[in-house]
Amino acid sequence: MSDAKTRIDDTVKANDVVLYMKGTKMAPQCGFSQRVAGVLNYMQVDFTDVNVLADEEIRQGIKDYSDWPTIPQLYVKGEFVGGCDIITEMTLSGELDALFAESGVTFDKDAADKIREANG
Repeated sequence: MSDAKTRIDDTVKANDVVLYMKGTKMAPQCGFSQRVAGVLNYMQVDFTDVNVLADEEIRQGIKDYSDWPTIPQLYVKGEFVGGCDIITEMTLSGELDALFAESGVTFDKDAADKIREANG
């Protein structure tokens, strides 16, 4: 296993929620990363952010790891969930709430409902 793959594997398994993104949760550096981090922050999800712009090995490695070509990428309990479009759809449908609840991830249900109301 390559060094990047080992580091990614260790990170997604050691943390309940991980977002591989461009930038950080407090300073996203692309609109798609900003959208997903914004949803997670608004829903008060405790998540680990990994800035792929800071490490070229990780930037390419995460695409190989998931077999998914784009960033951001969200992992919950070690499983790849999806990128920006999928997370947006899951948020609006309530599937993300269900995934968090089933996975034992704490989140603000009222905030999730407000996102849906604002986009309904």
